[in-house]
Amino acid sequence: MTDTTVRLGANQYGKAEVRLVRITRDTPRHEIEDLTITTQLRGAALADSYTAGDNAKVVATDTQKNTVYAFAREHGVHSPEEFLLRLGRHFTTAFDWYDGATLSAEQHAWSRIPVDGVEHDHSFVRSGSGTRTAVVQFDGEDVHVLAGVTDLTVLKSTGSEFHGFPRDGYTTLGETDDRILATSVTARWRYLPEAVAAGIDWDAVHAGVLERMLATFADLHSLALQQTLFAMGKAAIEAFPELAEVRFSMPNKHHFLVDLAPFGLENPNEVFFAADRPYGLISGTVVRDGVAEAPGAWVSVPGFV
Repeated sequence: MTDTTVRLGANQYGKAEVRLVRITRDTPRHEIEDLTITTQLRGAALADSYTAGDNAKVVATDTQKNTVYAFAREHGVHSPEEFLLRLGRHFTTAFDWYDGATLSAEQHAWSRIPVDGVEHDHSFVRSGSGTRTAVVQFDGEDVHVLAGVTDLTVLKSTGSEFHGFPRDGYTTLGETDDRILATSVTARWRYLPEAVAAGIDWDAVHAGVLERMLATFADLHSLALQQTLFAMGKAAIEAFPELAEVRFSMPNKHHFLVDLAPFGLENPNEVFFAADRPYGLISGTVVRDGVAEAPGAWVSVPGFV
């Protein structure tokens, strides 16, 4: 029997889905920040913990969780990107044996409850227009910041076509020049390193990127979801010089016209069946010309080409 040898491959570890709610109450009008944070640390020095059970270089995941809460109290949150940058700098400098780290956050939005037309100072209702995301990568000396959104569901009831595709013996889909176009947008954009170093108004740029993407989705007469994807990324990059690239994953949420002829009824594009599966899944990247690729920015970020 031939001897078999193995070696340790890529690895990382950390605390997943730390639930953090931070209330700022220094005035009668309170502010709420609600995030789910994951920390992942990696480095060659961790090999012994896998191969020999030596934990001398393993900062416990419980310690990582506690650091999240302590930093929220000491420094505040302010924006997901800023908070993750602060955490990452701590982990990679206080414990200098780590070669890199991936820190990610989802921000859960709340809106103030209106009472007699006035926003309440300390009562909120959960908002539902997509979940803000952020990822900060520490890769040796390089720092990459990704921002984005998930579960941003959008629909246009007209202004969308789909035709001209190849047909063979297995094709049953009919061509159309007027269809519902709906998708749930997952998008992440990478900031240029020089823009991160110079300082970014994270909240303002995030809101502005979403505004440009949504306006493009609404205004563009779409011949395919792929065309819409590219136009949304192009509009964001043209409007914000801080962006290096935008990556999308966009399922096509199909709406099929219901055949009402058996009931003696016409259906002039008014009654549809919303199918949840199977669905087309469209992915793509829009890149600013002249920008260097940064594969280290996308380590441990699933779902993108």
